[in-house]
Amino acid sequence: MKKSIPFFGIASFLVLFSLTFNTGCKKDDCDHHPPGDTLTSQRCDTLHPVIFCHGFLASGDTWANQVMRFSANGYCDNLLYAFDWNTLAQGADNNALLDAFIDTVLARTGALQVDLVGHSAGGGLGYGYCENPARAAKVAHYVHIGSSSQSSVAGSADEVPTLNISSAGDEVAGATTITGATNVELANQDHYQVATSAEAFEAMYKFFNGGQAPATTATTAQGAEIKVSGKALTLGENSPHANATVKIFEVDPATGARLSASPNWTLTTNAEGLWGPQTITANTKYEFEIVSGVANDRVIHYYREGFIHNNPLVYLRTIPASGLAGTLLSGLPKDDGQSVLALFTASQATVAGRDSLYVNNVELSTAAITPAAKTVIAMFLYDDNNNQQTDLSQPFLFSIVSQFLTARDMFFSTSPASAIPLRFNGRTLHVPNLKSNSEGVIVAVFD
Repeated sequence: MKKSIPFFGIASFLVLFSLTFNTGCKKDDCDHHPPGDTLTSQRCDTLHPVIFCHGFLASGDTWANQVMRFSANGYCDNLLYAFDWNTLAQGADNNALLDAFIDTVLARTGALQVDLVGHSAGGGLGYGYCENPARAAKVAHYVHIGSSSQSSVAGSADEVPTLNISSAGDEVAGATTITGATNVELANQDHYQVATSAEAFEAMYKFFNGGQAPATTATTAQGAEIKVSGKALTLGENSPHANATVKIFEVDPATGARLSASPNWTLTTNAEGLWGPQTITANTKYEFEIVSGVANDRVIHYYREGFIHNNPLVYLRTIPASGLAGTLLSGLPKDDGQSVLALFTASQATVAGRDSLYVNNVELSTAAITPAAKTVIAMFLYDDNNNQQTDLSQPFLFSIVSQFLTARDMFFSTSPASAIPLRFNGRTLHVPNLKSNSEGVIVAVFD
């Protein structure tokens, strides 16, 4: 019996899944090749679809940069899929649900096998999936990222070629090995970076393509106009919002203020929570407003860095009414005298001594707030004690969370209307100081 994968404190999960496609390119007529790609138009017929499984508290947008990198190297839109699941619930047959997802991808693409990637708890899911011979037969290659060591490669008979990616800088999983696998240890990368980095992409690409190096490890620019699409769903649970309203506004990069009172585009999500694709202008700052349509849900305003490449994994999370995430965020103020700001670093954690993070000119990349051991990816900032001052104290509920999420007491006055500056490792975003009750919650995303 092979060693089982610990799912970092979660015994089992209920999977809520849907296919996240790029732009619907068909396998037999794919023309998605970047400028300078010398590969023939038949290349996509020789590649396996890639299915990415995210980790604990995450979503399919974990893989946004990797999907864009594969796209920049000639992978058709039809071949790249993110599998969303609820890593907070328990009791489901996760393998059966992943199997149904894989079967749908195989039917849609006409492929016989997929390349499967799992990060953290998603690594436990992917490795366990391959323990069944019939299911393992559907997997051409398996990539195990930031998850536990194993005594042998994937498959009940060790039949699935396996790549194991880890890093000693990963404070969750650490440097790991799988006997018989291709083991790649990345230097000084945190638990999120081992899944999102250019180095991880290069290792995966070579593994899937017989050792051939990718033409680029960058997210390449695609011209003046690009397409974005994604999903509206709840934080943590990944429950999709059907018939939600997504409004996209162009904003002033210096302030985050809308350039027009009317949205540039208004979209409605489908039954699976998917929206788009929408053509937008490259290198332009936008606000994405999500109104779930669920009674008492708060309006959420997302502010992103400019896009340069088609991105099919622009996720818009809302605050659930219950569950772990709902409990943690139940204390977010509804107070028009202050803003509530959430900060998300989409490709890495913020680590004190390595990274630089300032919000409203206050340093947050300190040993007390962002120690390496905490692997902080998301941070909630609001005046928790209601004294109209920034104390940087930690709200009580967040003191029980050991990793990934944190919160700090910061006061953002809403009078007069102004911009809140954010600086992360030399990059800058500005968001408006919206009223947290009547206008909603602000989310700033560094890609």
